[in-house]
Amino acid sequence: MTSYQAPLRDIHFSAFELHNFADHYRQLPGAEDLTPELCSAILEESAKFAETVLAPINSSGDLEGARWHNGLVTTPKGFKQAFAAFAEGGWMGLSYDEQYGGQGLPKSLETLTAEMRSGANMTWSLCPSLAKGAIDTLKAWGTEAQKQTWLAPIIQGRWTATMCLTEAHSGTDLGLLKTRATPQADGSYRISGSKIFITFGDHDWTDNIVHLVLAKLPDAPKGSKGISLFIVPKFQLKDDGTPGQANNVSCGSIETKMGLHASPTCVMNFDDATGYLLGNEHGGLQCMFTFMNTMRLGTGAQGVIHSQIALQKSQQYARERLQMRSLTGIKNPEGAADPIVVHPDVRRMLLTQKAIAEGGRLFVHYMAKQSDLRDRAQCEKTREQADQLLSFLTPIGKAFLTELGLEAASLGIQCFGGHGYIHETGVEQNLRDARIATLYEGTTGIQALDLLGRKVLGSGGQLLGLFTRQVQDFCQQPHPETIQPLTDLLNQHCQDWATMTQAIAEQAMANADEVGAASFDYLMYSGYTILAFFWAQAAELALEKIETGDDCDGFYQAKLETARFYYARLLPRAQSHRSAALAGADSLMKIAESGFCF
Repeated sequence: MTSYQAPLRDIHFSAFELHNFADHYRQLPGAEDLTPELCSAILEESAKFAETVLAPINSSGDLEGARWHNGLVTTPKGFKQAFAAFAEGGWMGLSYDEQYGGQGLPKSLETLTAEMRSGANMTWSLCPSLAKGAIDTLKAWGTEAQKQTWLAPIIQGRWTATMCLTEAHSGTDLGLLKTRATPQADGSYRISGSKIFITFGDHDWTDNIVHLVLAKLPDAPKGSKGISLFIVPKFQLKDDGTPGQANNVSCGSIETKMGLHASPTCVMNFDDATGYLLGNEHGGLQCMFTFMNTMRLGTGAQGVIHSQIALQKSQQYARERLQMRSLTGIKNPEGAADPIVVHPDVRRMLLTQKAIAEGGRLFVHYMAKQSDLRDRAQCEKTREQADQLLSFLTPIGKAFLTELGLEAASLGIQCFGGHGYIHETGVEQNLRDARIATLYEGTTGIQALDLLGRKVLGSGGQLLGLFTRQVQDFCQQPHPETIQPLTDLLNQHCQDWATMTQAIAEQAMANADEVGAASFDYLMYSGYTILAFFWAQAAELALEKIETGDDCDGFYQAKLETARFYYARLLPRAQSHRSAALAGADSLMKIAESGFCF
């Protein structure tokens, strides 16, 4: 089957045509010299690395898997060498400070390159993705001495990093964790406890691994308010900053998983390991949210990536696979049958994958642009607004895009029929790998509660209004006659969004369970409406290009037709989610707790 091909044309459309990254960079401090030509060169090199280094070891890595023996983890053939080439090329530090060995480019450009690496080899890419979360956390909460010690080796790709939250008895409820931190006279701490589900907690790529570990001090308050965060390296450092004596950190085992076989998911044991406080005592959860929010943005992008993988494979197969004749007459007179791409139901599946992948990409790039503004904009008000938009959009992007990515991956198998159920096509691996994205970094249900409970109702609707005003401003502008029906429908969905929110808020005043009962469908409604916003913009831009004669290869016509498909076939799902969100909690909570129900 086809190997991964980086979707450079569509990435360029989203980032540089619709979202206008070129002008964005000219106005972004530190990015003024980042010309479109330089961006194109970086993206082409990233595509080359993804296609020639990472893609060839994707399927073999899945078959070989990560191995654990006597406490040591070995990754599949070629994975270590690929990371060495990645680090040597400076890719790890693309968007990080030059003073630590990075290149200082915007995070949005890193987002564009990261998609290609993950699309080529998702399991390999998880390790550098985690390092980004650790870097952001160390930058935000570390002392100057800690930054000097830990940032440069990670940014330069000499070391990697992990996030150690989960324990066997406490998943999402971190207030239940039992890992302990005991203060020492020299200012360090002794960390004791066990963590599970630690991605790349151990491996054979680098000579040190930096673990960021949540633990409780002896005098910690109960619950999540008593959590602190600690830096715990695999190897303690010598005076010159290089790895020395082994710390009391060990990998007890790795999980046998449904997917992501080449990524070691470790049980990590800390037995009086030396650690160093990061941030304030009992302030670890706040610090860790910096890590988690970075990872949640990246996980949302994984939904787009799984959709893109499914689309690429399904498109090629549908063009080549001959099955039956078209209902409207023979389309392939030289063959015994027509290619399945002529059949309406196959087109439904392909266009669903395309609408999810390309619409989701528009959403991800919008959030990436907001990340740039939050971190670098000169105007404080602009930085604050970007931060608020990201706060609102992150749970939607993480949960909605991964739910749709899972759907697109499943449709990939359906397009292939029985051939999709076997390994050699690659679509069953994509589905297995996609399944975890709706679970880690907070399940869809957790994201939905965060969105509706904390971000929308908790802000009195202000965060919702900040985004919907942008949608309404777009809808109220003059539009071409062929686009107006889309914007009219979008405007109605935006108004319904507000009235639905108000109705749920009123119900919740009488019964708090109303928030939990409505939250999933509320999030899905939000996601479909947001994608409608971006597809309307894409359709208008595509129409402009068509009318000015700039569509020599049909790219923009395909964009316009995909937007129409989205509005006709996928956006109607939003109304069923709206009905469900407003249905109330009784149908869930008043069912008798008998053996027949639970």
